[in-house]
Amino acid sequence: METTAAAQGGQGGAPADDAAHVLVVDDDRRIRELLSRFLRQQGYRVTTAGDAQEARAKMRGIDFDILVLDVMMPGENGFEFTTWLRSETDVPILMLTARTDTADRVRGLEAGVDDYLAKPFEPKELSLRIASILRRAQSRQAPPPVFETVRFGPFVFHCERGELFRDEEPVRLTERERFMLQLLARTPGEPVARETLAGAGSLTSNERTIDVQINRLRRKIEVDPTEPRFLQTARGAGYRLVVER
Repeated sequence: METTAAAQGGQGGAPADDAAHVLVVDDDRRIRELLSRFLRQQGYRVTTAGDAQEARAKMRGIDFDILVLDVMMPGENGFEFTTWLRSETDVPILMLTARTDTADRVRGLEAGVDDYLAKPFEPKELSLRIASILRRAQSRQAPPPVFETVRFGPFVFHCERGELFRDEEPVRLTERERFMLQLLARTPGEPVARETLAGAGSLTSNERTIDVQINRLRRKIEVDPTEPRFLQTARGAGYRLVVER
């Protein structure tokens, strides 16, 4: 998979067989058709679903590279579907929302989405956000690991593979969480700035989103997330990962 849509299939042509496969989930048929047509022009393979139930059915037979998910859908909404997804898969999720309330965006990030985009939006921005998420999913923005593994408490993190284990049991990570841990594990004990943890081209303008995702990661690795032992706040500098030497 290439890191840009144009490289994947070329604008205007049929998507390549190995192009990133996007699942668009939105109850508005017109929006599904518009997004499907635009993303195919950008070189992506695209499948659509009108609600969470249809999306589940399609995910049983296809491994998608990313989901573009609307919040407001009949029945199971985007927040609820994301919560279920995160219990089953770490597929990247870009959430579309017509809501401007910060609390709703934070709710999506806490549920485990990788990024969000408020409606109305420019199609080009959607394409750029998808490309940015896919780059992070490939860990191409994270620098090469210095250590093969780092240990903290009952956890072992395999830096290059981006795999976390607790007492030999795998811990499911989102692509964003994996990306952040890879950066933190590269310089254990040293602070990593929020801007660095955000990655290029996506959430860099909103430090609050990084704080939300750090808190979500803490809930997976800390006994008491309010008193973190391993993933600590470095006041004025970002966050640090405290590991065993």
